[in-house]
Amino acid sequence: MPSAPQPSPAPLPEVGAADIVPVAATAPDPPRHEETIGDRDLRDWRSRTGRRLLRMFATLVVRGERIWRGWSLHLTVLAILLVGGALATAVAEAGADVYEDVQHQSGIAGLDQPVLDWAVANRTPTSSHWVTDFTHIGGTVGGPIVALAVVGALVWAWRKWTPVLVMLPGLVGALLITVVGKDVTGRARPPQALAVPPFEVSASFPSGHTLNATVLAGLAAYLLLIVTRRWWLGILGVVLAIGYAATMGLSRVWLGHHWLTDVVAGWLLGAAWVLGVITVHRLVLTVRHHAHPEAPA
Repeated sequence: MPSAPQPSPAPLPEVGAADIVPVAATAPDPPRHEETIGDRDLRDWRSRTGRRLLRMFATLVVRGERIWRGWSLHLTVLAILLVGGALATAVAEAGADVYEDVQHQSGIAGLDQPVLDWAVANRTPTSSHWVTDFTHIGGTVGGPIVALAVVGALVWAWRKWTPVLVMLPGLVGALLITVVGKDVTGRARPPQALAVPPFEVSASFPSGHTLNATVLAGLAAYLLLIVTRRWWLGILGVVLAIGYAATMGLSRVWLGHHWLTDVVAGWLLGAAWVLGVITVHRLVLTVRHHAHPEAPA
């Protein structure tokens, strides 16, 4: 006797604005491992500004889904670049203030020459050699190698491609910010007579080594805090990230390759960009979970 035909599974419901947007006002369901830092749920938006931003982002995803199914997946990287860039631009007003001081030789720019003179007076051949070797880690060759090593370690620990999806647009964006900033300002580097070879010829403001090191270290610390459940390891990662970014920036002044204000701007712009990338990553986590709660984080 032939078996009765099996009923076909019910189709998945369509995602609509009513399914996503209201979650901005309340804490979501219990999070998965990849959606928390310690006890903090990354999908829980506590500030009014954060909830408003989530509503706007969710509405954009919903409207995109109506045109192209899978919008939130295909445009995640683009969203990080666009929304994160907008946030970085807003926060980086401090960087603009620094450059205004540079132009008028006021404020913190008044420390540029004294700090460089102090570095020149205290250099030794040994210190110059060691600091040069260290600064090469953040250069055009060493920087990508370090980034690949960090991302590879995070992917191995996470067993997912999430670190690539966060770090790749973050680092590409940092590179773009560096190139645009140098082209716009065109600031001259310190005199070669006060610098340690090899000399560099690109514009000085902002410090690309500092900006890119800040972004790499900041995003690596953020991802490490998510993936690890050992509090001491998370704290160690944050301390190492701060130390790496700070040391990389100061090494550029020590060698006479940048003014102090170039480095300060690199720290500010890098921190702003990290904030933007983290914000968009949290937005994506929140919207994806409530649109497709059965999907992996």
